[in-house]
Amino acid sequence: MSAQPKEAEDGMTVAEFLVWAEQRSGRWQLVDGRPVAMAPANRTHGALQNELGRLIGNALVENGAPCSVVADPGVVPRVLAHKNVRVPDLAVVCSGYVAEQATLSEPVVAIEILSPGDQSQTWSNVWTYTTIPTMQEIAVFETKTIGAKLLRRLPDGGWPEEPQTIASGDFVLKSVNVRFPVAAAYRTTRLSAVGAGG
Repeated sequence: MSAQPKEAEDGMTVAEFLVWAEQRSGRWQLVDGRPVAMAPANRTHGALQNELGRLIGNALVENGAPCSVVADPGVVPRVLAHKNVRVPDLAVVCSGYVAEQATLSEPVVAIEILSPGDQSQTWSNVWTYTTIPTMQEIAVFETKTIGAKLLRRLPDGGWPEEPQTIASGDFVLKSVNVRFPVAAAYRTTRLSAVGAGG
């Protein structure tokens, strides 16, 4: 028996998807009108997501930034906006809100954690994030080794052809004035001992 709704045959809209997903367990995202289930995070993925959220959140507080970090938010890309709700592992938003939002408006940063089984979907999400006008930086953190790939919007509004690789030293999000050692994000993962030579 399929978990797909009848509307998915012609492609669900964002509004239809948000109503449908609210009645389902687990995490879902809408990809070109098709609901896609998201697998539970493994231990490394979950630990990395928590550490990154803590490091970014603490830096935002220390800097007095009017921004917050949000875990697993729904974001709507500019391209095919009526048929897509993608879900990064973390996002940073600097705009306020009064009413509760079903999707995050005006994200500035998106962070994905690359698990071996979902690389193509992760990079598909990354390219959709580049269509969001407010998006300034997108990072993809590795789970097999310590390191990240970072895309930063260029002064002309475009994006670089290739991401910057960060394997050591500081990880920097210029748009929100956040800096921490990339290895610090892996503090509670099995890779921490590897990075320390253990």
